[in-house]
Order: sequence, then C-alpha cells, then structure tokens
Amino acid sequence: MNLSSVIAAKDKAAKYMLKEITHICKDMEKRSPGSEGERQACEYMAKVLKEDCGCEKVAVESFKENPGSFYGWIYITITAVLIAFVLYFFAPVASIILVLFGLALAFIQFGLYKKCVDKLFPEKTGHNVTAFKKCSGETKRRIIFNGHPDAAWEWPVNYKLGGVGFEGHAVICGLGALYLIVISAIRLANPDASYIKTLSLITLVFVPFWVGLYFMWNKRRVVDGANDNLSGCYMGIALLKELKDQGIELENTEIGVVLTGSEEAGLRGAKAWCEAHKGEFDDVPTFIYSYDTIHDPKYLMTNYRDLNGTVAADKDVSDLFMESAKALGIGCKKGMVPPLGGATDSAAFAQAGFRATGITGLNHKLEDYYHTRRDTYDNMNLDGLADCFAVSAKVLESFDNGAKQ
Repeated sequence: MNLSSVIAAKDKAAKYMLKEITHICKDMEKRSPGSEGERQACEYMAKVLKEDCGCEKVAVESFKENPGSFYGWIYITITAVLIAFVLYFFAPVASIILVLFGLALAFIQFGLYKKCVDKLFPEKTGHNVTAFKKCSGETKRRIIFNGHPDAAWEWPVNYKLGGVGFEGHAVICGLGALYLIVISAIRLANPDASYIKTLSLITLVFVPFWVGLYFMWNKRRVVDGANDNLSGCYMGIALLKELKDQGIELENTEIGVVLTGSEEAGLRGAKAWCEAHKGEFDDVPTFIYSYDTIHDPKYLMTNYRDLNGTVAADKDVSDLFMESAKALGIGCKKGMVPPLGGATDSAAFAQAGFRATGITGLNHKLEDYYHTRRDTYDNMNLDGLADCFAVSAKVLESFDNGAKQ
C-alpha cells in the first residue's frame, strides 16, 4: 500500500492532535495515575477511536494498582539513611545495614520498576484502552501504536532549578549514601583514628540534600501532561483518523491503538495490559511502537534500550522506524533511555515478550517542562508532532508491504 497521501497530511494531523490535546487538558480533570481524570481521558479517546477512527473493537479496561508507591519509596529510603547517619556515631554496623537497605529499595522500586513496597500504599483503579481496526482481508500482520494517558506529579526541583539541578540533587544524595557506608566501615576498622572527626563533619554536608529528597515530587500538583504524554496517545489516533478520512483500508494489516494508563507510576498500566492479553497476539507478526513525549523534532529518537538502559528493544522494530525516517529525510537519532532516565511503556512490552520499541521526542537531559507545570497544550511543537506522524505513516506503509517480518 502506498501511503504518500497520508504522509503528506502530517501538518493537518499535527493540528488535529493539538486541538484534541487542548480539549482534554482544558475540559477534563487532572490525570494522575489511577485518577478520575485518567479514566475520563481513556473513555473520551476510546469514543474517538470508535466514532472517528473506525475501530470495530474498542474496550476500556481497568486494573488495580498502588500508584503512590512509585515515589513513596523515597520516604522509606531517606528515613533509613537519616537514621543511619545518627547510628553512625553509635553503631556503624547498623548504619551500613540501613543505608544498603535504602539503596536496594531505591534500585528495585525505581531502578527496575519492580513492585517491592506497593502494598504499603493505597490501592486505586487505573484504566487502559484497547482498540483495533480490522483489515479487509486475512490478517497477516499487526501493528500497535501506544501512548500513556496519565500525567505526572510535578517535580519541584526540576521546575525551580532545571534538569541539572534535579539530577545533581539526586547524584549528590546517592554519593552521600555511599560516603556514609565508607566512613562507617572506616570507623569500624579504626575507631580511634584522628581523622574520624573530620570525616564525620563532612557527612553533615549531605544532610540537607537528603532531607530535600522528601520534596522531590509534589503529589498535590498534577501537571497537564500535554507533551508527556497526550502527544504519544494521539500519534496512533491521528494516523487511524487520517486513514479513515481518506478512505484507506489495508488488506492484510490490522492496526491497533493501545493506551496504557499509570505509566508515571512505574509502567503499571502497560504491565497490567501485558498480563491481561498474554498470548493473544501470537498469531501473526506484531510490532508495537510506544510513543512518549513527542516534542522537539531535533530530538526525535528511537530508543534501542529502555528502563534506565536495562531492557533491550526489538532491533527490527527499532530499525524500521529509523529506516522510515531516513527514507523521508526526517532526522531521527538512535539512542536509549539512559540510567536515571526512567522508562517508557516499551520496556514493559519488551519484558513481556512483545516486539516493541520506544519513540521519544525530547532531550533526555531533562527539559524545564518535563514533569512540571510548563507541560501545557500551548507549549507543544507542531513540527515535532508532524515529523513523528510522517515517519509513523511511513513505518505503517513499509510494514504493510512486508518489511522486517
């Protein structure tokens, strides 16, 4: 199938995305993970997929989660480190144990996105959307476009000091915790050494940074999340709508749009979706493109690794996006979600055995709008949306013609 007419409609599609995203941001409740606003947005976009995009199968699916745990571990870890600081003067062994416990919890809950302390936090109900447009003939392949409808709680340090301040704060806290382990070990080995007092005084430098981590996130302020990640949600929606508007039906390629909630709470919606649909799409080659924060065209990127660099994306799925961008003369970088960079829902799909990759459109060195109140519908980039739309349409064209299968 030749989709050059769809690719040519990229500017029209970008304006449509902006209009829809503006409506959701202005007229619906805030969309924190597991919130009423998340549900409202899911139900609205499900309606759009059915009525405006021609999807025959549309479902809003619920799942249970404990979203407060994703940042709630901070309270446990930092409290453990502060207690360890006090115990350092009396019981260095206990100090080492507490710091190691706090760091292990941070690594498991935040570094690997595992459900380590979820049950300590209130349970809520999150929502996903699953929608499919059938092909006119036999289904020989399937492509799914994914985004997450929820929005983040604000990161006050990033809002006030920017990415350098935010990441610097986290790094200093981590170094301080390691320093506390080292001097505790030194105190155990040489309790009467003359330099112990100096080493102890240096530790005081880290205390205000540790305390500051209690305020790393503001759970009382939810950002609009126009870029992160209504932009990702509407990439697949806009593509299906343009196909319908032009009367184009694919003969052997089924197209899906899957919106997975509560990504900002540790990919909880994507994990729940993978569990609910395990084995359901093994019948034909199925590619998943997970979009997250499509903003600046110069940062359009295919992420070959995800989840702090620990999870590999599917090479063929990733290469197809890169090749499609090159065919259109649109810049697209080959990259990864780096350590301390978090994750996209692509990681959850890959971990569950799906062939998936993550597409982003932001500088991984944190922008000032990332997880702050600046992430608004009037701070979106139409060129970034248009370029990503065009490449996605080219991906669909190539995939429909049998590429990478």
